[in-house]
Amino acid sequence: MPREHLHFVTGRLAEFALRAVVTKVAAERGFDFTIDVLPITVAALMSPAWIARHIQANANATKIILPGYCHGDLAPLAAVVNAPIQTGPRDLQQLPEFLGGKGERPAEYGRYDIQIIAEINHAPRQSLADIIRQAKTLAADGADLIDVGCDPGGPWLGVADCVKALRDEGLRVSIDSLDPREIAPAVRAGAELVLSVNSSNRAAACDWGCEVVVIPDDFPTLVGLEGTIELLAEAKVPLRVDAVLEPIGFGFAASLGRYLEVRRRYPDVEMMMGIGNLTELTDSDSAGVNTLLLGFCQEVGIRSVLTTQVINWARTSVRECDLARRLVYHAVQNRVPPKRLEPRLVTLRDAKLHETADETLRQLAGAIKDNNYRIFAERGEVHIVSANLHLSSPDPFLLMERLLHPGFGGASDTHAPAQLDASHAFYLGYEMCKAATAVALGKQYRQDEALDWGYLTIEEESHRLKKSNVKAAGKQGAGE
Repeated sequence: MPREHLHFVTGRLAEFALRAVVTKVAAERGFDFTIDVLPITVAALMSPAWIARHIQANANATKIILPGYCHGDLAPLAAVVNAPIQTGPRDLQQLPEFLGGKGERPAEYGRYDIQIIAEINHAPRQSLADIIRQAKTLAADGADLIDVGCDPGGPWLGVADCVKALRDEGLRVSIDSLDPREIAPAVRAGAELVLSVNSSNRAAACDWGCEVVVIPDDFPTLVGLEGTIELLAEAKVPLRVDAVLEPIGFGFAASLGRYLEVRRRYPDVEMMMGIGNLTELTDSDSAGVNTLLLGFCQEVGIRSVLTTQVINWARTSVRECDLARRLVYHAVQNRVPPKRLEPRLVTLRDAKLHETADETLRQLAGAIKDNNYRIFAERGEVHIVSANLHLSSPDPFLLMERLLHPGFGGASDTHAPAQLDASHAFYLGYEMCKAATAVALGKQYRQDEALDWGYLTIEEESHRLKKSNVKAAGKQGAGE
């Protein structure tokens, strides 16, 4: 078979970095390539229609690779080239993975078999409107059942109205109480699961006509569990067992062992784990804790988890559990590590950093002809690059001083600052703040883009590119 020939389209500023990356990847993967440097400084400003008027595609090209920021109808370009067209990654440092097909999740990824039960704590103290609002949010985040959490010292006279209102919203509901005076009306109103049943209320459970969660009378010894299971099984009451997870310092390791023991005693019984005792009571961001606990559940065959999201560091637990249950299911089913499959769970630091070499930054400073500032976060420092300018410092404030006052602090730079009105200064400060955050945490920084916070990312509008596109369109309309 003939060798693959990739034809890369880029602008003048990205040529050096692109050539360095592609040369290395081509040698490793064994393909031929050509790089088409079009008459534009910033590749992100290209449109397919504009590229169609300037491209000089190699006759042997088997694929055309466009810059990652290139958007729009490809039809004008497809009309003038004889090879498939593909848009590359936004960061050219990601080209090796992109060209190697790495980082793509298997088509079957996303399946799961763990049910999420999300508890609304202290429901009797809240208005019905607040409960419904919370319930809808929890369901949108991935909760399968909404658990109505009751308070000790009941009964709560409004429990039936609450359950009915949630059911009227199309939500599945469970009731969290040991008091039959609350449970019975909740079940009649549509609750399909009761948390929880032990020797204190197991006789009444035979009349509820719904599934229940069985807990031991004494957590450390599992005393009472066997009797409750036998009674309910004889009455044909569907059940699942919760061995009760304990907080760290109060028997956490032993409580994990109890789940293993329950599975050993009852190989086929359905099980549930209440994971809030760890996420809510541990000074740690909850995503990693939730993922670890769901991994344990997946291996042991615990097919439902009860979670809360009351304390601030665990306020997105339902969303985390929804992502984690898919990750651990795939890992266990396919016997692969749960790695490089769910980047949305990696929030504090990025999975991988793609560095820009110092030589590339120097070449960039020499090639730039305009006074626009490019910002980078590399090797512990924030960098500003413009026409014949390259400043760097770990402190954005010092960097700004050097930019505003050439020679500040004995520095050798003698440039005069350009395009630094109040609006542009604000923009640079905002971007340098993001870059400094990326340096501190070990995250990838890309100018004019949101930092990647996984499932917490809030995308940003590209104000710099929007303004540049307007200017470029004006120039192109005047004859390019």
